[in-house]
Amino acid sequence: MCTRRKIICSLLVLSVLEIGLGVSSIALGAVGISRVNAEQKPQLGDASPVWSGVCFLICGLCGVICAKKKSGLVMILFSACCICGLIGGILNFQFVRALVKKSSTLYSLHVAAMSLACLGIGGCTLSAWLTCRLASNEQQRMFIEREHSLHHSHEMTEKELPDNLSNGIPQVLQNGNTTVL
Repeated sequence: MCTRRKIICSLLVLSVLEIGLGVSSIALGAVGISRVNAEQKPQLGDASPVWSGVCFLICGLCGVICAKKKSGLVMILFSACCICGLIGGILNFQFVRALVKKSSTLYSLHVAAMSLACLGIGGCTLSAWLTCRLASNEQQRMFIEREHSLHHSHEMTEKELPDNLSNGIPQVLQNGNTTVL
């Protein structure tokens, strides 16, 4: 079973990878847009690597925050960002794939953009899964802490109960019930 520390370290590594993929995709998209404007008429989908890069970047930043602060709201925010990154990556892949069919002048640029999109999609998928594992781990930890706290307070109540009721009168404890003699 994965420990909490391993999950957090994996999540942090994936988040840094997502940040790198986001920056790379934005840069690749900017280069693609400038080359398209110089060579041919811009088409729908030329800027999709930039937008998916923004999604990957935001997903990575939220992942770093989630690895540092493991609160429920941050985990939900990060899961939502992972889903947005998945959608952005899938749309980017589809738009760029359609562009590859229309023109072959920027083929290597389009293949690089699709590769980054695939890596980003995989990273978002793994990050979402790790977030679910981390949330489950945190829930289990909180349950154990609560059970320990309740058990401890129950023990303290049992120990204090006979002393508080006695008022100097001897008591007999049978089957958990206190009887005053």
